[in-house]
Amino acid sequence: MTTRPRFDRIVVIFNPHSTGSAAELAAELGAELTRRLPRTTVRLRPTERAGHARELAGEAARVPRSLIVSVSGDGGYNEVVDGVMQAGDTGTVCAVMAAGNANDHRRTTREQALGDAIVAGEVRHLDLLRLTVGEGPGTVVRYAHSYIGVGLTPIVAIDLEKGGKGSLREIVSVVRTFARFRPFAVTLDDGTRRNLDSLLFANITQMAKYATISATGRPDDGRFEVIALPHVSKWKVLGVAIRAATRGLGPQPTATAYRFVTHKPTPLQLDGEVLAVDAHTPVRVEIAPGALATVG
Repeated sequence: MTTRPRFDRIVVIFNPHSTGSAAELAAELGAELTRRLPRTTVRLRPTERAGHARELAGEAARVPRSLIVSVSGDGGYNEVVDGVMQAGDTGTVCAVMAAGNANDHRRTTREQALGDAIVAGEVRHLDLLRLTVGEGPGTVVRYAHSYIGVGLTPIVAIDLEKGGKGSLREIVSVVRTFARFRPFAVTLDDGTRRNLDSLLFANITQMAKYATISATGRPDDGRFEVIALPHVSKWKVLGVAIRAATRGLGPQPTATAYRFVTHKPTPLQLDGEVLAVDAHTPVRVEIAPGALATVG
């Protein structure tokens, strides 16, 4: 079901220092929207530091009838979506213009050119992943538009940030990760202990540009895929990665909630953004059905 709102304000958030062409794309989009929607206020908001997109999105979401566009990759869009969700139910609509490395979310959910979609104003609702870390006053709640990963996924992300992005550097980073990677243990909600190489909760069917992680998932079906890889030899893990990149992993189990407790300090990756989690911390992943209002 779609609605046709008229956006009173469009805020375009981008990183002027990104390795891609975010600044140029943001300027082009701003000029296009100003020309095609002359009665709508269009503002360009460059970020100044890590996490600033989350702050800018939260501020923009407090103004009624706003559309917030992130000109970025998956990580930048994660900040925008999370900032809007943390602001509460304001009716704000989000969108992303691909300007990053993988752009998994935009690639797998795109229906039409972004400028055309904004002018048409047809809003659709996609699911989000809601992550809850800890219990009590120190609880942290974060949202992800595409996936949450534990184990091999976030470690590769950390190495990519250290080594830089680009085809040769990506290959070096992945090889380095396999050389030093160690499995991790979690205790599930039923008390079962599992030793894993990777644990991935996915709201989309593809990630990391090439890997097809599910044959059946959709970002609006009210469920997420659970891809759990038990600890095996590194060559078998590499084989799984090759299968994902060539013919896909096939259908995967789905859930609406998944709970576990960490045994050691553990990094989690949310759409490319890394969150550190302490040892012995309860973690809960849940689906937030239709929580993301979007165009494009």
